[in-house]
Amino acid sequence: MTKNNARPLDGIRVIEVGQLLAGPFTGTMLGYYGAEVIKVETPGDGDPIRKWRVMKDGMALWWHSLARNKKCVTANLRTDEGRDLVRRLAETADVIVENFRPGTMEKWGLGPEVLRGANPGLIYARISGYGQTGPYASKPGFASVCEGFGGFRYVNGHPGEAPVRPNLSIGDTLAGIHSVIGILLAVVNRSRDPEHKGQVVDSAIYEAVYNLLEGVVPEYDGAGVIREPSGSTITGIVPTNTYRCKDGKFVIIGGNGDSIFKRLCHAMGRDDLGEDPRMADNAGRVEHEQELDDAITAWTETLTSDELLTALEEARVPGGPIYSVVDMLQDPQYQARGMFETVQINGDELKIPAIVPKLSDTPGRTDWPGPDVGAHNEEIYSGVLGMSADELADLRERGVI
Repeated sequence: MTKNNARPLDGIRVIEVGQLLAGPFTGTMLGYYGAEVIKVETPGDGDPIRKWRVMKDGMALWWHSLARNKKCVTANLRTDEGRDLVRRLAETADVIVENFRPGTMEKWGLGPEVLRGANPGLIYARISGYGQTGPYASKPGFASVCEGFGGFRYVNGHPGEAPVRPNLSIGDTLAGIHSVIGILLAVVNRSRDPEHKGQVVDSAIYEAVYNLLEGVVPEYDGAGVIREPSGSTITGIVPTNTYRCKDGKFVIIGGNGDSIFKRLCHAMGRDDLGEDPRMADNAGRVEHEQELDDAITAWTETLTSDELLTALEEARVPGGPIYSVVDMLQDPQYQARGMFETVQINGDELKIPAIVPKLSDTPGRTDWPGPDVGAHNEEIYSGVLGMSADELADLRERGVI
């Protein structure tokens, strides 16, 4: 693998005006691949995620990952001077990322018409629960709500029980990833545009979730079939499920290809099932799903998880464990792929996740962990906007920064 210091977004300046997860994760990904990300926070406490979940030395451990590579400045957007700082920064930028409720940036005089009027090449990325248009645009849209509205929660869980939420804000992260895709598409388009104009990238959390729904819409519209929750299986593909082993651990088995299914049956000592004409194709196996799952469960319960995984590997049947973070940190595949990076926090080492995808020639990297509130005020306001020490002192004294 060829590596050098160059990254694909070197020279791109991003102004991140937002908080919590969707907007900041967009900035995290862009910064990892070389963009200069200037994060604007409220003076004082800054982004609330600085104080969320597990804390150490007065800072959330998550913050050091989410705010990596960012230059943190402060600006009170409820003051004219604070808003003016953002306007001036936007004039120097390629991209601005915001995830406030629609209309908030316009209320502050920081909407796309204003900022792109002064900087036509600016790519203005907006993330909200329901998007910038439509009857629900003004509704508050947290990931928890939008995961339900976007259709994900409906199919997630067990039949007849309350829909299940993964213990992650998956809607926010998905919206951030979609926002990154939109920004990169806009960067490519701007490079081809003779006038080098930017555009608005409108990402909705519910739409990012909706984008995962595979065949749900055409199956309903074309055949009237509503995809329902199916526990640890997936509707219409058999066998693929999670099975308990003798040691109480669970293993995932994906034996749904025709030849793979026969190999699975042979490993189980059930060649009769592998040769059963009722099970010859996926449609037949779907019809007899319970019979197959009962047979597989009867087999897996006689083996430890390690024994089962060995048997599956020898039979060339896809199977794998269900990992906790402890397992990930110990696994050689994670280590070989460089999925953990180490940063220094007050003299202590802290592992944070690497970001993907991996690029052979211009890979991303973590240069520094999430900094303190306003850590880069002087560098950005003096170096980029040319403000004097006296001006900064005055803004600081009046609570603008």
